[in-house]
Amino acid sequence: MKILALSSIFPYPPTKGKSERRTYNFLKYLNENHSVTLVIQIEQDSRPELDHVRECVDDVIIFPKNTEKLSKFSQWQYFLQQATPFNLLEDYNPKIQSWLDEKIKTHQFDVITCEGSETAIYIPSHWQNILPTILNVHRSPYGISQHKINHHISEKQWTEPLNLPLLRRYEQKLYPKFSSIVTMTYEDRQALKTFDLEVPITTIPNGIDLILYPKRPTNQGGQRIVLMGAMDKPANIDAARFFSLEVFPHLRQRYPDATLEIVGLRLTPPVIELGQYAGITIVDEGVSIVEYLHWATVCVLPLRQGRGIKRKTVEALAVGIPVVASDIALQHLTVDGSDVPLCAMRANSVAEYVYALARLFEDAKLREKLSVNGRTLIEQEFSWEKRSQRYEQVLCQTYDKFTN
Repeated sequence: MKILALSSIFPYPPTKGKSERRTYNFLKYLNENHSVTLVIQIEQDSRPELDHVRECVDDVIIFPKNTEKLSKFSQWQYFLQQATPFNLLEDYNPKIQSWLDEKIKTHQFDVITCEGSETAIYIPSHWQNILPTILNVHRSPYGISQHKINHHISEKQWTEPLNLPLLRRYEQKLYPKFSSIVTMTYEDRQALKTFDLEVPITTIPNGIDLILYPKRPTNQGGQRIVLMGAMDKPANIDAARFFSLEVFPHLRQRYPDATLEIVGLRLTPPVIELGQYAGITIVDEGVSIVEYLHWATVCVLPLRQGRGIKRKTVEALAVGIPVVASDIALQHLTVDGSDVPLCAMRANSVAEYVYALARLFEDAKLREKLSVNGRTLIEQEFSWEKRSQRYEQVLCQTYDKFTN
């Protein structure tokens, strides 16, 4: 197939963020069996990373960032007709629209994908009758806003509820324009289902580069615990403080030599101050998290807030370190249960954490079991190859349905 992919973000380096990883890996894999043309809008075309992007697709069409903004009248017109948020209208580029209109009119592509909802503004509804249109939803603003309101974690307690109906109206008009929809998270899938769409929805979570997360060479003994995450996020700050102040003191009573290393990017004062407690070390950003995962005895992921599959959980399982984690940290991961190989220990209370960690400190065979099973789970289900194959399958099925 000749695939035209629209991306609102520059997909390199793939380590930059979730959307970059997703877009880069999906398009690179698709280009192995198909011909992919990527359309992107960037501030300048002299970025050295462009060569890396050009290597993973057949063609890259670059448009400079739009300097000709829509008039306020046009923005209000779009907003009133389609409920399109103003921030999307700010980046709308009429030159991209003209280029796309010509390519679609002359039938130069078999399939068009929007890598991220931001580029959906360029897709008129009637294109569904010309070629298959696929939307790869990286995040549903409506779903995220609804989650924040439901769990009382919104930083905009007054404006968030007011904006929610507008976001819902926008997304309700957005999704029916497409032949197929792919979501990154199961939570976004649930949010989209509330719209009663007739469009098929498939959830494909992000994968992981197994080369960057090799299995650790040995099953470490001792009583060394590692806790990791971006330490400017409220959920991770809460997890670090909960474990350090409520769980770790009880564990130290039983294991005086136990240590806790908190390894995180963007350390904040509420986390840094935990280093004053006995046995706790705060590790600044710039270190290799893989190295700490390789040499610690156990990784704890005591999240009490959040939604979706947690990347840090997948990373820990990938390197083969025994994991003790909360239900939230293990969301949508099949790590235990009947007829399921045990891949992680589940804990939610102080007593459960102490019990699980004590078992792992004292049972080398259990540590080895979790190590092997965790790595196997990620290899079988979470490699980028597996995730990309599933994405390709959605595109092929949508194309076959359209042509038949």
